[in-house]
Parts: sequence; C-alpha cells; structure tokens
Amino acid sequence: MLSLEQILALLIFIVMFVLIISEKIERHVVTLSAAALTIVFVFGLCMHDRGAILRALNVTHFAERSFWIASEAESTVSTGINWETIIFIAGMMIMVEGMGRAGFFKWLCMRIAALVKYRPIPLMISFMLMSFVLAMFIDSITVILFLAAVTVELAQLLKLDPIPMILSEIFCANLGGSATMCGDPPNIIIGTSLHYTFLDFITHTGVIALVGLVAVVAYFMLVYHKELMQEKVTEEDIQAMPSPQSVVRSQRDFWISTVIFLFAVVLLVTHAHTHLTVGCIGIIIAVITLFSVGKDARKLLQEVDYRTLLFFTGLFVVVSGLEETGVLNLLADFIQDVSGGRRLLMIAIILWVSAIASAIIDNIPFAATMIPVIRALSVSSGMDLSILAWALALGTDIGGSATPIGASANVVGTSVAIKNGYPITWGKYCRTSIPASILVIFIAMLMLFFVAL
Repeated sequence: MLSLEQILALLIFIVMFVLIISEKIERHVVTLSAAALTIVFVFGLCMHDRGAILRALNVTHFAERSFWIASEAESTVSTGINWETIIFIAGMMIMVEGMGRAGFFKWLCMRIAALVKYRPIPLMISFMLMSFVLAMFIDSITVILFLAAVTVELAQLLKLDPIPMILSEIFCANLGGSATMCGDPPNIIIGTSLHYTFLDFITHTGVIALVGLVAVVAYFMLVYHKELMQEKVTEEDIQAMPSPQSVVRSQRDFWISTVIFLFAVVLLVTHAHTHLTVGCIGIIIAVITLFSVGKDARKLLQEVDYRTLLFFTGLFVVVSGLEETGVLNLLADFIQDVSGGRRLLMIAIILWVSAIASAIIDNIPFAATMIPVIRALSVSSGMDLSILAWALALGTDIGGSATPIGASANVVGTSVAIKNGYPITWGKYCRTSIPASILVIFIAMLMLFFVAL
C-alpha cells in the first residue's frame, strides 16, 4: 500500500510526463511547476522534511570540493539537482555557439563533401561518420541542427533527395551520443550522478557504439543503395558549389574556436587523471570562449538555451521526490522480482525497457528517473552497477532513435527537412529507424551479456 506522499509524488511525476509528451505547454514550465508542487506538497505538507528540500535543491554542492575536483575518497552519490550536468551543458552550449558563429560547422561539412567529390554514396557515408564523431563531443541536437541544414543546402545545389541522408545522420548522431559521457544528455546525467568518467564510457558504451556504427552504415546502404545509385551529380553542379573557405566568417575566430574545441576534448579525455569534474570543465570552457569573443560575449550568452537548463533543474527536483519517498525503490524491487535475480535477464529488461520507453517518451526524464532504480538494483542483486548503467545509457540513447519524437535530435532533424519542403512522415521515418534501432539494441545486448559473464 502506497503512502500519501508516495501517491502524491507519483501523481505529480505522471502528470508532468503527460504534459511534456503533449507539448501543449513549454516543457521547462512543466518541470519547474512540478518541482514547486513537489517541494510544497510532498516535502513540506506531507513529509514535513526540511532536509529533503535541501537535498533536492542541492545548493551546498557548490561549496564542496567534490563539485570542482573529483576524488574517490570523497565520492558521494549525487541526489537532487545535478548542478554538474546543468553547468557542463551550459558551458558546451556557449562553446558551440562560438564555433557556429565562426562558421566552423559549415566549413567542416563543405570540406568533407568536396573531399568525396560530392558523390551520393560516399557523401552519405561520410556525413554519417561525421555525425557520429561530432555527437561524441557535442550535444546531438546541435550536431543535427547544422548538419541537416547543410545537407538540405547541398541536396538542393546537387539536385539530390536529402531525406535518406538526414535520417541516417539523425540515427548516427544518437548512436555517437551513446559512445561518450558528454555526447547525449542522458549520458551526462548518468555519468555525473554515478561518478563515471569520459574514459569509462568510451571504453564500454563507446566500443559497443562503434560496432553498432558498422552495422548501421551497412544497413542504411542496403536500404538506400538503389536510390543513391540513381542519383547523378553533374560537373556543372559541382562547379556551382561554394568553396569551403568561403563560409568561414573570420579566420581568427575560426582558429580560436577550433583550439577551444580541441582543448575541451583534451580536458574531457583526461579528467579521470586531472580529477577536474565535468562541471568544472564546463565553467573553464565557457570562460575561455567568452573571453575569446570579447565584446560579443553578451550576444553569445543571449544565445544559450536557458529553457533547456531550467527544464533539467525542475526535472531533477521531481525525480528526487520519487527517490525521497521510496517510489523508485519499489520499482527496483519489482524489476528484481520479475528477473528473479538473474543477471542477464536484468540487463535485458533495463536495456529493452529503456529503448522502448525512449522511443515514445523523452529519454532525458526517463534516464534521470531510472538512475536511482539501477542503483537500488545493484545493491539488492549484488550486480556491478556499471553494467546496468551502460544498459540504461545505450537503451535510452539508441531507443530514442526509433521514432520522430524519441529524442530531441529527431525532432530537430525532421523539422529542418519539413521546413525546406522535404516532409518526413511517421511511416517514412519508422520504416527505416525502427529496424535499425532493433539491430543495434540486439548487438548491445549480446555485448553486455559477454561483459557480464
């Protein structure tokens, strides 16, 4: 029998989820409102627990050494608002805005297209690989935003159908995001909450994602091979293409933004050795970027997606309501009972449930909700927490690729196509992406089974 605070916390969470899916109200307004209700009614009126409110807000974390410098001796389980995640995403947003203003992304796309001589099949494969690699370090939403726009522009100049390329780019962006800690918001949340490093992710989910990439490239080539073979690019079309250098606004800004990006990659790859937390890295990158643009710093700050940051803030408080009231422990016990304590079955349940759920609902709140669940499962079953974490990360990231609404990158990519006169229906999207998702999830399951044995 559920207690009053458990029923209330669960009701607030369900209503929040429904409103997020319906998209009737902006999602940051939904999560912030739900967070306020959780604090007032669940923590305040029902539990009378001031400590729960403080743990949910987690503002004292800024004053702790562990927020800036990670240490195994001081490692504690993150609860409430995960400020490391929010600040890191904000820092990367600022860096990416600086790179976009300098013309870095468009230059990269045009350079790669020129290298493959604008031939349809090599162009599609190279853009898939570029989408995968960039999404390992940059939020997949940003990757698809510029990549889909450039793809449409190239397709119009070369008289090609951009839809196969956009669909393959979306899938590879989500797959690339699963490879590292900073590639997708669910991974950032999982990594910062459970104290996993960039190298922890890339040596586990990264290897699985790479195997999946090989399978996915072969799959998309099989699906679209005949269509791509019929596409013809004439010499006149190639001559009409702008040179890569012509899209660079400022050579100085271009090289500065490139150096900052490479510096961010170095910090992320080495943070297990330097012990800098991702929150600290986010602040460093943001400060350097703002300093480099000088008087344009204010404009850059105005371009930051503050709504997404507020969305995360409210979400973490609502999830802490489920955690503080013990609702998530009940869910963990249910999964434990269903699996009968069998490790391989537990991995399969986490992986496939995450994938299916993320195909129909936003994978960010789902991942945030499941972190305390897998933590409780690890304790009750004695199973290595990291394997459950990799199953959750891969399930949410890859499963989100299956439908047009499963991940934010999907919505962005299809919106760019529709805006430019290339409608992507649910049927057209799902016919390609659902089989690809099943293929990669199955590969991930077999590889996780091998690790767990």
